[in-house]
Amino acid sequence: MKIALVYDRVNKWGGAEQILLSLHEMFPNAPLYTSLFDSKNASWAKVFKEIKTSFLQKIPWARTRHEYLGTFMPIVFESFDFSNFDLVISVTSEAAKGILVKPPTKHIAIVLTPTRYLWSEYEVYFKNPILKFVSYPFVSYLKKWDIIASQRPDKLVAISKEVKKRIFKYYKRDSEIIYPPVDLSKLIPLKELNNIKKDYYLLVSRLVAYKKVDLAIKAFNRLGKKLIIVGGGTSERKLKKIAKKNINFLGIVELKNLTRLYQEARALIMPQEEDFGIVSIESQFLNTSVIAYQKGGSLDTVINRKTGIFFQKQTVDSLVSAVKEFEKQEFLEQDLLQNSKKFSKDVFKEKILSIIKYV
Repeated sequence: MKIALVYDRVNKWGGAEQILLSLHEMFPNAPLYTSLFDSKNASWAKVFKEIKTSFLQKIPWARTRHEYLGTFMPIVFESFDFSNFDLVISVTSEAAKGILVKPPTKHIAIVLTPTRYLWSEYEVYFKNPILKFVSYPFVSYLKKWDIIASQRPDKLVAISKEVKKRIFKYYKRDSEIIYPPVDLSKLIPLKELNNIKKDYYLLVSRLVAYKKVDLAIKAFNRLGKKLIIVGGGTSERKLKKIAKKNINFLGIVELKNLTRLYQEARALIMPQEEDFGIVSIESQFLNTSVIAYQKGGSLDTVINRKTGIFFQKQTVDSLVSAVKEFEKQEFLEQDLLQNSKKFSKDVFKEKILSIIKYV
């Protein structure tokens, strides 16, 4: 069976990229089709024998300024030719699901979320009234195309219960839930730490608006407790301006240091509504429980009062209360480890193969 993989753009590292690497392990000869490839910021993709890009690759600034190119995405993915393949698997939070295939080629779309800036996060991306007005014709066109594109795959896969709900809400289609693979084998616990916790909380995230890192900063400004933030992004400068001295920004850290940070933290803070939330699983695997917003993917990954604590509203008061409540609780290493192992690569691969068999 000849298989191709498709992804919106290859220019960063995150949870979706772990899905692609697992698919590559399953189908090592499958080429990867994408709108853009930034080899500097996505060195992980060099394992693919062949990466096919679109005409956007020739635009020098496009690899780091893709947010300005949404209008071009429909033509990008409709221009790829998959006539030589039996099966195409797309991994998408935007336009890759809109590829065109002809029978007998089959298409399975792993949907990370319905296009965020068109649907669930529209008001966040377009909160500026002038931008909203100017962009209206383009957004209107993209919404119509996105709905059409969502009907093209033979099978839709959702990465969480929340994403399954969104797919039905916006696309009026059913989907099957397969949790993303979490490569726990790379997280080798540092034995010398001996489960000794230090007096800090940890946040691991891209520093962009919808991740709500500002909420965590404001809460810990009030609490006065130490918060370590790992990650980078477009909001970094703005976030540093509002943070007090008890909050440290470490940027991107190497895996061994991240493992140590997970193990020694009192808890992982997740203030955002995640589509899934791989960092939650990594944290639990390393015996650190989670304080998470009670919505989205955290409902799949965190067991309330067993592997973490939920807070109900995205407000400073609610998060502050959750941290105080967390400090009264005890969490068992056995529960954290057992929960994390439900999201292994082996489970993911097994379920993908079962879908391929019947698509």
